Amino acid sequence: MSSLDRILPFLRPIEDLLRDPTVTEVMVNDGGGRVFVERDGALECVAGRTLESRNLTVAIKNIARACGDEISDMQPLLDARLEDGSRVAAMFPPCAVAGPALTIRKFTHRYSIDELVDVGALTASLAGQLREGIASQQNILISGGTGTGKTTLLNALAAHIPDTDRIIVIEETAEIHLDKPNLLRFEARRAQPPLGQELPLPPVTIADLVRATLRHRPDRILVGEVRGAEAFDLLQALNTGHLGSLTTIHANSAEQALTRLAHCVLTANVGLPHRSVREAIALAIHLVVHIARVHGHRRVTQLMAIKEYDGQNDRFVLESCLEGRRVCEGVVV
Repeated sequence: MSSLDRILPFLRPIEDLLRDPTVTEVMVNDGGGRVFVERDGALECVAGRTLESRNLTVAIKNIARACGDEISDMQPLLDARLEDGSRVAAMFPPCAVAGPALTIRKFTHRYSIDELVDVGALTASLAGQLREGIASQQNILISGGTGTGKTTLLNALAAHIPDTDRIIVIEETAEIHLDKPNLLRFEARRAQPPLGQELPLPPVTIADLVRATLRHRPDRILVGEVRGAEAFDLLQALNTGHLGSLTTIHANSAEQALTRLAHCVLTANVGLPHRSVREAIALAIHLVVHIARVHGHRRVTQLMAIKEYDGQNDRFVLESCLEGRRVCEGVVV
């Protein structure tokens, strides 16, 4: 039985969409009133397809149990994964205003770099530069919006890490899948309320895991996504010899990714001045690759090398690897 087969009995009205290999994501809005899918990188509404709100609620609860999780009035958010990496996200009222919402992101295929070139996500030249970045142990930050393929690209790049390296993967929800001989996978844990006579479980954060990782002798650290204070701990690790590491961040451009990373570091409240944070980023991150949706398709639109931090003008000096131009945080000079 596949991972998806475990939840299909609860989703008969949309089973055909979940089984369709061309569909990568299924979204149920407004208590079942509207159904959308993503196919070939483009969103489309499935006309005439609805689910009864009551049945959707029962289905979501059953899916949560099948995933070893829970969703209820006390805990109205569900963020779970299946064994194959497929993601299940759901929300109950009153947080979901118009009724229960369900989103399933299917793990359909693990792309290699060459396959990403074949589908037009990046050029062969860019792929070669990124492979060289991995081989030369450069720290790479992958930026992009939601659903642009950041994790897919990270997976494809990480596959080129030498088998002799010890890799530790840190994620909030496990999505990175690597076949490497010396691999450790760590996953964060949300705080869990007490069940019956059991004591409540405290959260284990990404920052906790990054700090713990350093005691497991990693050669390379892969963080699924940087969102907050863990950025400080990651920056410390990258600046103390853990070269060739990879992480992703939500941003609208390569330049914005660096600014957002700086903001994440500052949320750690460690008292570092603004300039010191940006200097540390310029030392720690060697390449920023930005991936975006262009006309409905995922494309690598920027590959920037960080040359230095210009403290006098408070700017990162970047060099575009696409066009050979020098850029000061977005301004071509």
